[in-house]
This record gives sequence, structure tokens and C-alpha cells, in this order.
Amino acid sequence: MKPDSTSACGCGKNACSDARPDEPSQVRRSLLGVAAAGLAGVLLAPGVRLIEIAQAATPGVATTGANPKVRWGMLIDSTKCTPGCNACVVGCQTENGLPSQPGPTDTQYIRKIEIKEIKTGRTASLPMMCQHCADPPCVDVCPTGASFKRADGIVLVDKHTCIGCRYCMMACPYKARSFVHEPITNQKPDVPRGVGTVESCTMCVHRVDRGEQPACMVACAAAGYNAIVFGNLNDPDSEIAKRVAQFNTRQIRADLNLDPGVRYQGL
Repeated sequence: MKPDSTSACGCGKNACSDARPDEPSQVRRSLLGVAAAGLAGVLLAPGVRLIEIAQAATPGVATTGANPKVRWGMLIDSTKCTPGCNACVVGCQTENGLPSQPGPTDTQYIRKIEIKEIKTGRTASLPMMCQHCADPPCVDVCPTGASFKRADGIVLVDKHTCIGCRYCMMACPYKARSFVHEPITNQKPDVPRGVGTVESCTMCVHRVDRGEQPACMVACAAAGYNAIVFGNLNDPDSEIAKRVAQFNTRQIRADLNLDPGVRYQGL
């Protein structure tokens, strides 16, 4: 988007005589900062304040949940993922109050995809969700700071400050984000949603902060496949770290150097 040729004061001239060329951008940044700080304190649902989650990503702020020494991640074994199974998708939909039969514009935090190796013709089925990158492009392009990464690597959207510009959707190479077009009813307090905002997989942060596993992993295990492992990638004694060290795992679009927190085995 090209900047407006009018001045920041709205006089219609190319530049005010008493303003330096860099002042308009400074004013805009200041206004965005004030607006974001004010909106972030608003309650979205009873007992839910996303500002506490955002503060968890800020060093020096005492909150529960995010630990900068932790890097939460997932390992998905594609050799155990069955093409006809969608247990992880259903588990995610149930946990987050998403439509059980999503339409073309409805949100899906996880979607099953089929990939094919051109040279050999080998196919694989695997779940695709937000990859929770160490260097997330969605955060880089967000003009209000609504897209942010917690100290423990989980990438989230603060619905209080999201203005629905959808820059993050365009920036995400995994097509992992969705826009909420319609008003939401019967929301769950743990997973607040809002019309006119963008959302994606949260790695079930509300469950993780309670010491529980993400719903997709629980559902996959209940279905008997055990294709998803969740844990701390920074802990060499964790199951996920041991598997990453032992087996050949891959990150989707590793060439982009985003360092996703979701790894795939057997691709």
C-alpha cells in the first residue's frame, strides 16, 4: 500500500512547513501504540484477558504460562497418519468450538492434506496447521502487534488489537490463518473468537498452560494412531527432542529459514 500524499495534519498539502519529513510516520506509530495498549485491556470473554498472554512473551514481565527456556513444538509421523482419518481435525474443532462441517470461508485450525513426490509417485497424508515459526512472517507484517510470538514459541493473535487487515494471511506461506466473517455465538471462554479478526491454531495454548496436551494429539492417540508428539524441543530428555535427534525429520518449506516448531517424520 502506497502512503497518502497528504500531510499527517490533514491539511491536504504535500508537507506542512513546520513538520520534519519523518514526523508523520512517528505520529502514526505513536497513535497505533496508544490504541493497541488501550484495546488490549478490554475483556473479550468472562475471565479472559489476552493482554496477559501477550505479556507472557515480554521478557521481565512476571506472568504464568510462557517460559523463555521452553520451545513448544510438534512432531508428526506421516507414516502413522492414515489418509481417511480426521481425528485430529475433529478433536480441534470440538475443543475450539469450530464448525463441524466447515464451509469455504469457515475457520479450520487444522486441515488434512495429501502430498505426492513427483519423482517416485509416493503419497503421504498429513495435518497442516500454523507452524509456529521462530521467525514468523505473520508477526513481521502485522501493523498493530496483534500477531505475536510468546516467549515459549507459540504464535498467537490478540483479538483485541486485530483490525482484520489480513496482511498476516497473505504473509503466511502455510495458508494457516482464517478470517472470521460471521458473528460468533456460544463461544468457549478458554478460546475466545471474534468477527472481523484473524485466527489460527494456537497449539491449544489454554491446555498447554494447564499442563495438558493439545487436543489434536489427544484425539490422534484416542483413535489409536499416535502420530502426533507434543513437547519441549529445548529439553533433550523430552520425547519430541529425542525423536528429532534420532530420526530424520523435516520442516515444511525449510528453505524459507523460518524455523517452524512443527516437524514431520517420514516425508
